[in-house]
This record gives sequence, C-alpha cells and structure tokens, in this order.
Amino acid sequence: MRATATVAALIASLAFCPAQAEDAVKIGLLTTLSGPGSALGNEIRDGFNLAVEHAGGKLGGVPVELEIEDDHQDPQTARRAVERFLKRDKVDVVTGVVFSNVLLPVLPEILRSDTVYLSVNTGPKDYAGAKCDPRFYAVAWQNEDIPAAMGKFATEKGYKSVALIAPNYPGGRESLDGFKRLYKGTIADEVYTKLSQLDFSAELAQLRATKPDAVFLFLPGGLGVNFIKQMGAAGMDKQMAILTPGFSADVDTIRAVGDAMEGLYNASQWAADLDNPANKKFVADFEKSYGRSPTMYAAQAYDTAMLIDSAVRKVGGKMEDKAAFRQALKAADFQSIRGSFKFNTNQYPIQDIYMRQVQRTADGKLQNKLVGTTLTNHADAFAAECKMP
Repeated sequence: MRATATVAALIASLAFCPAQAEDAVKIGLLTTLSGPGSALGNEIRDGFNLAVEHAGGKLGGVPVELEIEDDHQDPQTARRAVERFLKRDKVDVVTGVVFSNVLLPVLPEILRSDTVYLSVNTGPKDYAGAKCDPRFYAVAWQNEDIPAAMGKFATEKGYKSVALIAPNYPGGRESLDGFKRLYKGTIADEVYTKLSQLDFSAELAQLRATKPDAVFLFLPGGLGVNFIKQMGAAGMDKQMAILTPGFSADVDTIRAVGDAMEGLYNASQWAADLDNPANKKFVADFEKSYGRSPTMYAAQAYDTAMLIDSAVRKVGGKMEDKAAFRQALKAADFQSIRGSFKFNTNQYPIQDIYMRQVQRTADGKLQNKLVGTTLTNHADAFAAECKMP
C-alpha cells in the first residue's frame, strides 16, 4: 500500500511539474539582411537580440531557439523560409518581415498553420479590418498611422499644397492614403516609384514644376536617403518643406544625408529621447552593444521581443496552449519603450504618435529631438471592420 501511495504521489507531483512547459520558445525571425533594405533588417535583428539579452538570454524565463532567415526582399525566398520555419523548425512565433509586399504573400500560410505572426514593422489595412485574425498582431503600427500624423501636422503648419511620393507597393500606397486622411489642403501631385529606385531626377523635375509648399515622402531605406540627398544637391530643400514618417528621418538617414536633414519634421511612435526608464536603458545598451544609435526598426523589434517575453511568462512557458498564449499576447502586459501601448480589438496598437525634428546640437551634431505629440491614444481607421471576438 505504501508503494502504491508513493507512486500515486509521484504521478500527482508530475502533473504540476514545470517540465511540462516546452523546453524552448521557438521563434522564426524572417527579415531583410541583404540588398537595398538590409539596413532595416539588421536593425530589427539587433533590436530583437538586445531584448533577449535584457531578458537574461531567455524569454519568459524559457530558453529561446531563434532561427534567423534572410528574405532578400523577395516573396519567393520568404515563402521557402516560412515553409522551413513551419515544417522543419515547428516554430511557435514568426516575426521580423520589413516589407508588406514580402509579408502579404506568406502570411496566409503562417496563419493557416495556427502559428502566431507578430508584425515588427508593417501593418496592412486588410488585416486591420475585415481579414483580422486572432493569430496576427501588428506590434508597430497600422500603415496609415504615422503618415496620418504628418497630414495633421501639415494642416496645422498651414501648408496649402503638398506633393506626395512613395514606392508603388501596398505599404507605399497605404502610407499616402494615411497622409490624405488627415490633411486638409490640396494634393499638388501623387507620384509612385519602383521599390528599388535610387535615381529621382525625373521626379524632382516634376516636383520643381509643381511648386508645392511641401513634399511628403514615404521612401524607406536607401530610397529616402537618395531622394533627400538629390533634393539637397538641387537646392530644392530650401524651396519647399520636406515632411516624412520617422523611417526616412531616423539616425541612419541623418548620418547618410547630412545637412539637408536639418529642420526636417518627422512623425514616429517612438523617439530616442523619450523619458522613460525602459527606453533610456534600451538606447544606452544598444549604443554600447552595436556602436551606433538605434532606429525605429530596432525599437519596434525590441518591443516585439519584450511582448513575447511577457506572454511566455503569463502562460508559464506552456507554448502548446496556443489559445492562452494568444490571450497573453493581447494583454500586452509589458513596459513598451515607446510609452503608452495597448492592443485594439483588431490587435493593432492604440498609442501616441510623436513629432520629432532634426536639430543641430551644441557640438554640431544632427539628431532628432522630440518636439510634441501629434496624435494621442490613436487607433487606426479600420478596427470597426474587424469582427474578431
């Protein structure tokens, strides 16, 4: 009888043993590490890795198996990587994609597999509205959010006419839609370029002829660097205001472009000089670890990893309980370095959008300075179309 009781006690104790939790959190990080957009993907990778380091080399107290793949900014390459993540690695989470034209072709396969996708960058409108899905979380923003803040700002500054320019892909088109949503003046021109374009002589000639009060550009990575450089070389930065989302006025672009960036206003959900302890630690440790200042991309990736950390901890590492893990993610119980953050009913952010300006410091260095808040507790325009319970 004593032996039977001992066995029964052992079985009972095993039922509550933490070993039931998975041995590791398996994450597939798919991002752009080569080609024109590689600087963005490298920021995402490094920001994510710093968060894991800050969490003690684990997430939610559980070891991390992080598989990193380069999508080469190509949907077919991304498709093959996703297949490896899902079938070979059996990951719990996929994240990291920079560009919406890479994400949108592979996202249905990820969601059909009952795997969570955390969008570290793009926030397509389809998944904010009618196609919203309990496995999809936009951790950064909806594609219209930051451009909409710039549209509101342009109206407040009294710019009567603004020309718009963006690459011809979903993220570009939705960004210009966002600007138009809150801008009350005249759209002088609306120009779409190739996503790989680096020479903007024809567009600048058209812009010179149009003579708007300002130009709003959504040109990520090297596109924005070249466009602003070419505007400066032509003296056009003195003829009209340049307005951008934060991506085209972040520290990497400032460093590459130089003087033509001075005075430029740009909107962002994050700023390096936001005064909260989590952000101060993030900025200081990123600079120490990588020898450069972080961009928005690094900040978004850092928050994404910390969101995972909070959710894994809430479910006690039991990643097999997918419903509980999704609810834990939706709770967003972590300290975002951007300040206020929560998920809306469509699992897109409700957050503040700040205004930054590129200013020269006392020692002559150009850097962004936080100058105000343009949208407070901002929710995207598509959440009402989402019928997710």
